[in-house]
Amino acid sequence: MKKTFLWIALVALCTQLGAQEKKAVRLLYWNIQNGMWSDQPNNYDNFVNFVKEQHPDICVWCEAASIYYNHTATGYKSKDEAYLPSNWDTLAERYGHPFVYLAGWRDNYPQVITSKFPIRNVKRILGNGDSLIVVHGAGWAQIEIEGNVLNLVTLHTWPQAYAYMAKDVEQSKAEHGGDKYRAVEMQYICESTILTVPQVADELWMMMGDFNSPSRVDSAHYTYEADSPRYLVHDYIRANTPYRDVIYDRYGNDFQTSTGGQYRIDFVYATPCMEECITFARIYKSEGWLNVVRDPQKLSNFYHPSDHLPIVVDFELQPKK
Repeated sequence: MKKTFLWIALVALCTQLGAQEKKAVRLLYWNIQNGMWSDQPNNYDNFVNFVKEQHPDICVWCEAASIYYNHTATGYKSKDEAYLPSNWDTLAERYGHPFVYLAGWRDNYPQVITSKFPIRNVKRILGNGDSLIVVHGAGWAQIEIEGNVLNLVTLHTWPQAYAYMAKDVEQSKAEHGGDKYRAVEMQYICESTILTVPQVADELWMMMGDFNSPSRVDSAHYTYEADSPRYLVHDYIRANTPYRDVIYDRYGNDFQTSTGGQYRIDFVYATPCMEECITFARIYKSEGWLNVVRDPQKLSNFYHPSDHLPIVVDFELQPKK
């Protein structure tokens, strides 16, 4: 009997030690609108304090470039005046991240990854240089954590109702040109990243960003027709990749908005192997400092602190030798 109790105790101890060995990691994603335009005049103090309070190990920022003078819609005369993205290393150090990665940058809306772990660039994605432009760029980076390789794909698709470079804007809007262009961007990004790797479902991958498109899984909360082109982007992901919608898988029909309105257009996707490691995920609510309001001074059409809400994802990785 004593040997039996000893064996049970030993198994319990080993299980506990095994769980303790796992590396707990927090990822924070957010479209921070015009390089955190809202907190520019405040030296980003509110932003830095907010990030510190979340204790993230990895951050992914959309719209990671400064564009306008403080609390105005007047653009900088040159990129040399802009604090971001060239000073992300300085800003990220303030919340404890020594490593910075800039994804494909071709206009004023790049994505940036900051991290406590070194970041390796795999591919900066701008398009094929001919028939397709990934307007806001995208990126594929890798971060090694306890011997595990985490693949991160960042993106921010074309935001307009008309197609990029449309000759007739109104006609393009009527034909859902913007939705169709986003779908083409999405296909190109996937074909340039996750679809280049065989057996990828068994690897650790996450894809996140501002997709500027709703998903069919949230259709009960919209008034769109079932065949609406608005769903093309996420229909493509669900039909052609192993990615799973992290927020929907946890909340289902308990709809989670990612904007100040009632839309979910910011998503975090994960491969099945990666999703098994996720212990917690949520979209922050519009409250406190995160209360989304349109510029009260009416000097711009922007929002404070952003027109999007952050998403946090916690996961645990078993160390690999």
